[in-house]
Amino acid sequence: MSIGVAVMLVGIVVLIALVCLLYARAGSRGDRGVEESSVGGEESQSLFGADVPVRETERRFIEVMPRALIVCDGIGSVRYASPEGSSFGLLDHGRLAAGEIRDVLAQVVGDGAVREREIAIPVRHGAGGAVVSGRGVQAGHGGPSNTLHLKVRIGEISSGVYAVFLVDMSDQRHFEAMRRDFVTNVSHELKTPAGAISLLAETITDAADDPDAVRYFAGRITTESQRLTELVHHLIDLQRAQAVGSTPGVGRMSVLDASRSAISQNAVQARAKHIDVRLTLDNKPVAPTGDGREGARPRVDDAYAMADPEAIETAVKNLVENAIRYSPENTIVAVGVARRNGRVVIRVVDQGIGIPAHALGRIFERFYRVDPARSRATGGSGLGLSIAKHCVEECGGTISVWSHESEGSTFTIELPAAPRQTEPDGHSVGGWGNVGGSGNVDGSDILDGSEGADGSEGPDGSRGDGFAAAATSENRHDPA
Repeated sequence: MSIGVAVMLVGIVVLIALVCLLYARAGSRGDRGVEESSVGGEESQSLFGADVPVRETERRFIEVMPRALIVCDGIGSVRYASPEGSSFGLLDHGRLAAGEIRDVLAQVVGDGAVREREIAIPVRHGAGGAVVSGRGVQAGHGGPSNTLHLKVRIGEISSGVYAVFLVDMSDQRHFEAMRRDFVTNVSHELKTPAGAISLLAETITDAADDPDAVRYFAGRITTESQRLTELVHHLIDLQRAQAVGSTPGVGRMSVLDASRSAISQNAVQARAKHIDVRLTLDNKPVAPTGDGREGARPRVDDAYAMADPEAIETAVKNLVENAIRYSPENTIVAVGVARRNGRVVIRVVDQGIGIPAHALGRIFERFYRVDPARSRATGGSGLGLSIAKHCVEECGGTISVWSHESEGSTFTIELPAAPRQTEPDGHSVGGWGNVGGSGNVDGSDILDGSEGADGSEGPDGSRGDGFAAAATSENRHDPA
């Protein structure tokens, strides 16, 4: 009996030991499962918090990044491209098309190091080049560049997956080039007349016994000194126009008065080349000169803008001066003022040599010359259009240009119109309204009184029928 009890007790002990062992193993598996579950949960959570959705956060994070992003594999097959990354035109059928970027990617794949490099990629705009509408090219918004400057940074973000970050450096490189050109050009423009004056002075000394030669070279010195003085004055005007808050006199102004003053200041140059300068308001001819008496009753037939009178007068003066300088003799320069949809529009139209399409986006740059040789012959500082641009923009307006070679040019200023004023007798004076229709921005309606429907140029890119008619010989005469 004692032996049987002993055997039973041993069996019970063994059974309890087996149960404990099984329980211990089960607990170990459970702990590992919890640990694995915890690790897996952390990996699936966002870095920005447990309650942040991963996919939506990734998308929004990429959108707000200051750099464009392309994600690809080691051979350039694209897995993802941000909207800005796709806009550069670097992808072709789901692959990186730019050889320069593929070369950097290959180096990163080879050694795993993160690389950053700036590259220049030629850009094609089609066989026809940049398309310029009849409304012209606005200052600061020139045609597209032929080279895209990109800063590229590439690194591996997962096994076989690479991030390509892109930053467009084109504008920065363009401004740096403008700065270099400005320093070079201003040095040249100052050195040229100064050197000429020095050389002419030496020549006069050598020709002291020849009165005719002395008078001739003295006249040349006067011309060069005037050129130098004009350049200095233009530099001062440009600095004033570029200064922040440089137009404290913004207020209600008569655009006709500013245009008349601008025309008057160019009367001598126009008369010397037998160029007729005309002024119109809403396509109706008006006298290019006024009485300008202080305290006179405001004219009802006028256009009023919210701008600085001195700045706008300077801008129009420079545009008229430029039109006269690059127009042949016995031609017409038209200055048109119009009121349209809450804006006052000033257009200066000439029948000059025109501007090549490739130069339209750069003519408002300081010292930029389309043809330096022609510019030396016609004179000028190369700053007039830049000054006009800054004067107009400081007044809250815009300036644009339309031009075809051998067909002349049209410069258009748009300013915010001043609200209407009512006199004590109830008479409404000036102000904005939908007066004058839309008009042709190429300037044809200024001279023939015609109206355009959409402000575009002719179907063949010409200036319109009215301008040719206005250029007939019977209309060519000296300005009054």
